[in-house]
Amino acid sequence: MSIRHSLLALLQDQPRYGYQLRVEFENRTGSTWPLNIGQVYTTLDRLERDGLVAREGDDGGGHVVYSITAEGASEVQNWFAAPVERNNPPRNELAIKLALAVTLPGVDVQAIIQAQRVASIRALQDYTKARRDTAANQRTADTAWLLVLDSLIFQTEAEVRWLDLCEARMVQQAQSAGPGAVRKTSNGVTEDAAPLTTETRR
Repeated sequence: MSIRHSLLALLQDQPRYGYQLRVEFENRTGSTWPLNIGQVYTTLDRLERDGLVAREGDDGGGHVVYSITAEGASEVQNWFAAPVERNNPPRNELAIKLALAVTLPGVDVQAIIQAQRVASIRALQDYTKARRDTAANQRTADTAWLLVLDSLIFQTEAEVRWLDLCEARMVQQAQSAGPGAVRKTSNGVTEDAAPLTTETRR
C-alpha cells in the first residue's frame, strides 16, 4: 500500500494536518488499512524533504497544516495514471505458510487448509453483509467504501477457490504416492497417505 501517494492525493483535495489525513484515509477506506499517526507524520516529513508538500503554518490549534506542491500534484497524477505493477507482488502470508508446510515433515497441511477455509468463509460472510447493509442505505460518501468492500469480497472468494485447489492437489499427491505411503500429522502421528475421501475431509 502506498501511504506516500495516498497522503498526496488527500492533500490535493485540500490542505490538512496529520491527524486529519489519517481520519480521511480511514473514512474513505472503511478503516480496512488503519494508519499509525507516527507513520503519517514520518511520511509527511519525507514528502516535505522531497519537495512534494509544504508547510502552510499553524491552524491556530497547534497543528501544522500541509499543502501539496506543483511537483506533488504531478506525482499524484502519475500515480493515478500508472497501473499497479505486479512484478513484485506483496507478501502473502497464507501462500508462504502453505508453501513451507508442504515441504516440512510433521505438518498437517489438510488441517491448515480446513482452518483457513473456515476463517475465509466467515470473513466473506462479514464483507458481504457489510456491503449489503451499506448499499441499502447508500450515501454519496459510501461509494469509496463500497469499492473497497467489493475488492475484499472478490479477493476472499478467490482465496477460498485457491484453498479448494490446494486441497485437490494434496489429494492428488496422496493418490500418486500410493496406498503404502505414509505421512505425519502435526501431532506427530504417522498415518496412511491413502487418498482422502469426502467423509475424511470433513
